[in-house]
Amino acid sequence: MRVLVIGSGAREHALVLSLRRDPAVSALYAAPGNAGIAQHAQVRPVDPSSAEAVVALATELSADLVVIGPEVPLVLGVADAVRAAGIACFGPSAAAARIEGSKAFAKDVMAAAGVRTAHSEVVDNPAELDAALDRFGPTWVVKDDGLAAGKGVVVTADRLAARDHGAELLEQGHPVLLESFLDGPEVSLFCLVDGETVVPLLPAQDHKRVGDGDTGPNTGGMGAYTPLPWLPEETLTAIVEDVVKPVAAEMVRRGCPFSGLLYAGLAIGAAGPAVVEFNCRFGDPETQAVLALLESPLGELLNATATGTLAEVAAPRWRDGSAITVVIAAENYPGRPRLGDVITGVGEAAQDDAAVLHAGTSLREDGALVSSGGRVLSVVGVGADLSEARTKAYDRIASIKLPGSHYRTDIGLAAVEHRIAVPTQ
Repeated sequence: MRVLVIGSGAREHALVLSLRRDPAVSALYAAPGNAGIAQHAQVRPVDPSSAEAVVALATELSADLVVIGPEVPLVLGVADAVRAAGIACFGPSAAAARIEGSKAFAKDVMAAAGVRTAHSEVVDNPAELDAALDRFGPTWVVKDDGLAAGKGVVVTADRLAARDHGAELLEQGHPVLLESFLDGPEVSLFCLVDGETVVPLLPAQDHKRVGDGDTGPNTGGMGAYTPLPWLPEETLTAIVEDVVKPVAAEMVRRGCPFSGLLYAGLAIGAAGPAVVEFNCRFGDPETQAVLALLESPLGELLNATATGTLAEVAAPRWRDGSAITVVIAAENYPGRPRLGDVITGVGEAAQDDAAVLHAGTSLREDGALVSSGGRVLSVVGVGADLSEARTKAYDRIASIKLPGSHYRTDIGLAAVEHRIAVPTQ
């Protein structure tokens, strides 16, 4: 099987490494890739959002399977174009990708499927913003209704800050989604979905805020760990049976069946799981941790999903233990990051292929590895338990040097210290 992975981040680096371990994968390409991915797959230039360019490249490479990593190409219909060219594609159609591309659409699907989620209201007129804000609080959740790479969300007890964010979005021409605040710890659950067939992967927990102790603005994600020692097995079953399966069935009913990776972001409150959001692709940074524990051939799973045969494949197998990923970010991220700084020590930290995954990196003409994005590296640790995995990840980070960079020191710490629990009524 000849596989082409579309994307350039640490998520795609993790996908490439997992696919490389699949004996059925005979050729592996990534486009546009990055400096780290280039060590494990042939990288080719491409505009991931151009359906024409992706189809042309997949055809040139005689790809048997195209795996689309980022959400933007999916929302724009790149997967539709690949399938129309007769090539199997892992990733939903544009119609199904609306589950992420339009939060209002996702709310409508959840309502029809009877899935618990936050009460919400869309505001598209600045004159209506104040009255709408009065119907929410005392904690306001203000979101961009479109794609915002995890950074279009403000959660605050400060009404003025909520209003400022909403007004800024409206000024940019973006509808605003106001939501009631959901309490309880958050869970990310990835599910392979092929129509009404749903196969869950390991649950993970992301850390969205930029600073230790969940302080500072939201980011695309500063780290994640899996599995979740505090999440009861029956709660995980309830998420699959009462959330993901009904949504998948509703998508089929609407004539836009989902094929690919459906990511449910949930808050686990006293009343049970409630959906914060759905995404239409592997999440970053959770993928880096989840795939570190996968023993099953990833190519087989993705190809079965893409070709409508997921129900015929054995359930994924996982190695024992825990995995964690910690993001090293460039100076000033999640604002405008400083780029072009030299990164050293990656070789010392990468004691195995999966230890340091590249996100925003490139090679300078003189061969130096430099930063080229806000989230620069994902450092992975795997251990017998979460404490050991944390130690390995942070030991590896100690040898990496990037001027002005920052990372959270508390990824997974609350779970290790038993400070997370599912609330009881």
